[in-house]
Amino acid sequence: MVMDAVATSFELCQHLQAGQRRLLVCGSPGSDRCTPVARLIQTLAAAGADYHCLAADPALPLFGVPGALNFGYWNVDGWLQLDREALCSLDSSRFRLPLVTGLSRLLERNSSRRLILQAPGLARGVAGAELLVELVRCARIDIVVLLSDGGSSVPLEQELQACGAEVVTLAEPGNGGISKQQRRQQRSQMWRDYLHAAIDLNLPLSDLQILGTPPPLEAADAWKGRQIALLNHGKLTTMGQVDCLQSNQLQVRVAAEAGPANQLLIRDALCINGQLRSARPYRKPPEKPPEPPSAGFLPEDTALSKETSCGPIPIARCGAASACLVNGVFGDPLLKLQLYHQRRSLLFDLGDTGRMSARIAHQVTDVFFSHTHADHVGGFLWFLRSRIGDLPPCRCYGPPGLAQQIAGMVNGILWDRVEERAPRFEVREWHGKRLRCYRVVAGETGAELLTEHPLEDGLLWREPGFSVRAAALDHGTLVLAYAYEPALQVRVRRDRLQALGLKSGRWLQELKQQLLQGHFDSSIALPDGSHRPVSQLQDELLLVSPGQKLVYATDFADTEDNRRRLTELARGAHSLFCEASFMLEHRDQARRTRHLTTTACAEIANAAGVTQLLPFHFSKRYIKRAPEVYREISRVCDRTIVPGFI
Repeated sequence: MVMDAVATSFELCQHLQAGQRRLLVCGSPGSDRCTPVARLIQTLAAAGADYHCLAADPALPLFGVPGALNFGYWNVDGWLQLDREALCSLDSSRFRLPLVTGLSRLLERNSSRRLILQAPGLARGVAGAELLVELVRCARIDIVVLLSDGGSSVPLEQELQACGAEVVTLAEPGNGGISKQQRRQQRSQMWRDYLHAAIDLNLPLSDLQILGTPPPLEAADAWKGRQIALLNHGKLTTMGQVDCLQSNQLQVRVAAEAGPANQLLIRDALCINGQLRSARPYRKPPEKPPEPPSAGFLPEDTALSKETSCGPIPIARCGAASACLVNGVFGDPLLKLQLYHQRRSLLFDLGDTGRMSARIAHQVTDVFFSHTHADHVGGFLWFLRSRIGDLPPCRCYGPPGLAQQIAGMVNGILWDRVEERAPRFEVREWHGKRLRCYRVVAGETGAELLTEHPLEDGLLWREPGFSVRAAALDHGTLVLAYAYEPALQVRVRRDRLQALGLKSGRWLQELKQQLLQGHFDSSIALPDGSHRPVSQLQDELLLVSPGQKLVYATDFADTEDNRRRLTELARGAHSLFCEASFMLEHRDQARRTRHLTTTACAEIANAAGVTQLLPFHFSKRYIKRAPEVYREISRVCDRTIVPGFI
């Protein structure tokens, strides 16, 4: 046949019947090589020209086992496998030298003058050129058959012509190839068929010589699902996959024809959830960075030389939320609690809002007022203006009279142009064992009572992720202290995520939300297109622990009742934001104004057993004496979070 001629399958078969030839069949990446090779061999067998086949594409062999090189022939009953060399990889590029070595061994054991070699899908670039040229040399190929669907030229055509073999382009109209998903499904089914009668074995690794590119023994998760081959002095006995690695014992499932073995071959072929694919090259997880401190300060606001300084700005991390005392320890009380991944904030008190952006106001869903002294509600007019727009009603909580006070501030403004964009509020007042709910809308008159219902154990609000509880304290007027109580703390195990080959994404947030809502049977769509229930993903990917409670308390007298109520509310809290308005030298002033001293604040934190104390609401008389205030508190409570300048 003339070099570079374009032939049909029929013409090629006629040409091959005339002699004993060795063919290499290759094509463009993604082309379907199985169908043309099968048709050639079956046509030749029907004409009496029996050809052996060496399926050298480990990713999708014509017959046999994926992850291996398979040697056999076609008869009337189908494919008959005669020999096999394990590769334990689908990647003919990365492991092209082991592939060529395995092919040489097969041909040494099985001499055949009539041979059709199914080439791997690697058909471009330096790796493709190296592999295909070496296959031609190693298998002593006479004819290289290039599959073409009539489009552009086949990659590496010139390199193959330079090998000295006859090159024939085989016209395969419509051979647009098969998708990666179809290839994965086909090889996965072949692998399942191979293991349909599998047996379980426990293999002491100390009895085996481990070959290939195994993951480290300490990375047990990286072994699970790996394809393996058991060898006896280099000769394949069987193939299978790893179930688990425990205490230097390898639990595996292997095909029923298992025999004695002293070697184990393992590379990167991996079967997860019934899908056979390539594992990513193992990389030792980076050293886990130290946990960021659960509390600290924003450094740019610790310059205390200025009279206008608000002092250190405490921040705290509590599980899936972070808290920031916006105006520092000397400014108006305003605690912003940011809920991670939700674009949502809760506010505790609403003092000076000069450091807040309108964007934050749009994300606020709930405001918890301790009481309505000016330094605790002074930022409400800014907040009111920022809520103009198509926003849902903001929930507000506080002591009796809050609804009328909010309505009064709202009604002090002319709202003739906001139309449907008027700010809206649902105001919930504490009345001992009752909670009264009001509706306040800008442009409407007063506060409208909506409902009243029992208040049990101070529980003001509950949703799947958290609840907020309150306790009544005395400041000469009723003051509320609040506890933010997350239901659970949920963290993703990044090492498990990497071992399963899954990418991070929004699906992880959905998984957390479904878990927090108790929807354990819900199905989560994974990045690889599969679906798995929340309960299974929880066991494999998540670390679940109790939530970390945060408590906010300010403006109350140092009385026995106040101490008892706040201690009970803050019992076991992770973070306690508590006022410490006066140093001991001004304890009389604290008693007259019904505020706490530094010592009283620290003693309450000790009694409640909190993990960390973040004192605030210091009298501005101490603005140049902040180190002394902190030292006085920390001498009593050693869990006080103290700025670096102390």
